[in-house]
Amino acid sequence: MPPYLRSMSSLLVTLIQTPLHWEDKAANLAMLEEKIRGLDKTELVVLPEMFSTGFSMRPEQLAETMEGPTVQWMQRLAAEKRVILTGSLIIEEDGHYYNRLIWMLPNGQLGYYDKRHLFAYAGEDQHYASGSRRLIASARGFRINLQVCYDLRFPVWARQQATEDGNPEYDILVYVANWPERRAQAWRTLLQARAIENQCYVVGVNRVGNDGNGIYHSGNSMVVDPLGEILYEQAHEAAVHTVSLSRQHLDDIRSRLPFLRDRDQFHINP
Repeated sequence: MPPYLRSMSSLLVTLIQTPLHWEDKAANLAMLEEKIRGLDKTELVVLPEMFSTGFSMRPEQLAETMEGPTVQWMQRLAAEKRVILTGSLIIEEDGHYYNRLIWMLPNGQLGYYDKRHLFAYAGEDQHYASGSRRLIASARGFRINLQVCYDLRFPVWARQQATEDGNPEYDILVYVANWPERRAQAWRTLLQARAIENQCYVVGVNRVGNDGNGIYHSGNSMVVDPLGEILYEQAHEAAVHTVSLSRQHLDDIRSRLPFLRDRDQFHINP
């Protein structure tokens, strides 16, 4: 069994918070590759939303296919560093454009999630198609629910459901984002809320710096434990940080405080 599928007592997650070169794929991939190559020991590397371009509303000029150079770049780096690599980019498929999160394994296999909630305030819904299904991946025995930026405001989409054996369906909730500093308080509050209500770890990775529209991003990338305690946070500066998520800590909280047993059961219609 590959090491990234083995059940382990912890998972090493690296958050890469960085400025992004506006609509410049070559510059962003070169910058991110240098950061990733510099990593010592980790198992999962999380990049921001639209990491190769910034949060652009020009998919007609910037979109790639799933066989394009950025997905190939992810495949190559994941294999070379023996890590799982995830982040979102602009993908064209069947005449539609998607803000698509890629989950790339070291063996070249991948999963993907198309952003469900499109940010109409910035016109995202005018340029991109919405996704209709969640992606819950696995790493080191942890189940990981992968979402993108604006999805954070919609708790039903992230709500923990029960598996057939009655256990929670996931253990870690990941958000990749380009979330502006002017709404940083909402970002911080909602990341903690998602962790508390779903009794899971939450990892939020945001960019820093100004984008091509002059909008400033303060980062505030965070890791939150299942009680809502902040294990890591960085604002305003570029940062590469690795945190170890403990399975025992998660299981102890769920055992001592079995709140999920009382949750409402419902079905989400896409």
